[in-house]
Amino acid sequence: MARGRKTNNNGNGNRLATQQSVDQAVKSICDIMRRGNCAGAMQYVPELTWILFLRILDEREEREKQDAEALGTPFRPSLESPYRWCDWATPPETLPEGETNKRRELREAPPGSFFAFVNKALLPYLKELKEQPNATPRQKVISEIMTGVERVRIDTERNFLDVLDKVHELSSDAVDPTHVFTLSQVYEGLLLDMGEKGNDGGQFFTPRQVIKAMAKVINPGIGETVYDPCCGTGGFLAQACEHIMDNLGDGTTADHLETLKERTFWGREKENLIYPIALANLMLHGIDKPNIWHGNTLTGRETYGGLFEGAPQTFDVILTNPPFGGKEGSDAQTRFDYRTGSTQALFLQDIIRSLRDGGRCGMVLDEGLLFRTNEDAFVKTKRKLLDDCALWCVVSLPAGVFINAGAGVKTNLLFFTKGQPTHTIWYYDLTDLNVRKKTPLTLEQFDDFFRLLPDRADSPLSWTVDMDERKHRAREEALPFKEQAATKTDQATECSDHLKALKQGKPPNEEAIEQAEATLKKLTREARELTAKAKAIEDAVYDLKAVNPNKKQDVDAREPEELVAVIEERGREIAAALARLKGGGRGEGGS
Repeated sequence: MARGRKTNNNGNGNRLATQQSVDQAVKSICDIMRRGNCAGAMQYVPELTWILFLRILDEREEREKQDAEALGTPFRPSLESPYRWCDWATPPETLPEGETNKRRELREAPPGSFFAFVNKALLPYLKELKEQPNATPRQKVISEIMTGVERVRIDTERNFLDVLDKVHELSSDAVDPTHVFTLSQVYEGLLLDMGEKGNDGGQFFTPRQVIKAMAKVINPGIGETVYDPCCGTGGFLAQACEHIMDNLGDGTTADHLETLKERTFWGREKENLIYPIALANLMLHGIDKPNIWHGNTLTGRETYGGLFEGAPQTFDVILTNPPFGGKEGSDAQTRFDYRTGSTQALFLQDIIRSLRDGGRCGMVLDEGLLFRTNEDAFVKTKRKLLDDCALWCVVSLPAGVFINAGAGVKTNLLFFTKGQPTHTIWYYDLTDLNVRKKTPLTLEQFDDFFRLLPDRADSPLSWTVDMDERKHRAREEALPFKEQAATKTDQATECSDHLKALKQGKPPNEEAIEQAEATLKKLTREARELTAKAKAIEDAVYDLKAVNPNKKQDVDAREPEELVAVIEERGREIAAALARLKGGGRGEGGS
């Protein structure tokens, strides 16, 4: 028989029926953790991650066991007794009458027994699951989620037990899905806490509304592989899953669910702290087998690749936000055609390489990389993007979009398809939106963008750039400089030959040699400068920054004489104000 347990309430017999009640329940858990030696979100979110994950795992496997019993099929739990949540964490008073568990036994043991069991028995058992013969994919995931947990970080058993009690109340059955967000969305709120100023977690968090908009544009579908080469906490993959499920709606089949849970979502993450959080986040979203590779995508250095077995070489869809402003060493740069220390430039090369022909990408990109043409690797990377892919849309985001994630960098959204070169780029400008910490970007603010997107229509906020025409114009402008450079190079060659002949003369004509050397130096310099001018013109094609041609510039039309008069008048006003302040100061000082 299935294990009988009290569910569908928060331990007090009441469902968490409002968003406020769920938020308050989560806040109360975080409050306990903060007073228990987990002061900031970067401490309490990882700790809550593995605790909440084990709670949800237990709940899910209980349902699976009941379904298997109803169908008369065998069921193999991922965890043995006494390592299941229901054994060591479930409050004994919530068990059916007459039942007991490991927690009750530990409660009656000497002080310190509970921590001893968790730290010395439970955690080692969970981390070693992947080493078992015939370990299941889920057991491997469990081990990886626990990989960075050496011990309980909460300071006392009492505080830890209080956290367990409240997490036990925060079950899927206790949350009313018709009125409040799912637990996965509650968890995303905790991940946002990591990105707030001072927590150093913003690099791993992209605002949910930006991810939603990107998923809507790229529109991943059932049967496609979805990949994020720097997945952070897994937000893009989780949102892609929600997007596909919403589109399937009532037409979802068992095969669809198996495809989504097992074979659709792939990612890579190098940070030891963030990797297990990504796994837990994806499992909370119903992805039973998060195919996440642990290691450095850019160097290829692997920490653990057991969950990435069977990964395709290229992917149908990539949704990603490479880290802003990162710098890579030679071990990463040597793996790419165009060497640079810029993390985003290397990730862009990796993304192009990882897309299949016909595959689609939506990515966040630092505006600096978009407009910079002063580094050869940047130009060549963008040239490859436009040659190998159709970059069909660039959205210029407001400067404050990432402020809640602790970053003020100006960013753009790029959307492209691999397999055909870029002929035109459609731009949309959102930069005039006033985005601040208390007024974040909303999905509704993309409404006009989505209205215009199907036809790539021009408007006061959107325009089209003809890249073929821009390249043609640049070639024409650069051609005279190239021709002049070629002429100077030919002249330098003749001068060099003449110089050699002079040096072989008997006796050598020192004055003629000196004059020839000066001429050769001048011709070489001029050829180099002309070549650089031609290159700068052609490289300027790859300044892809969104500059709205429809935006009227505020130009001061006053004559210089008027401006001088205004400045002089302001100067007199300032002088008079200073005089009054000085006079007032002397009066007070003499009283």
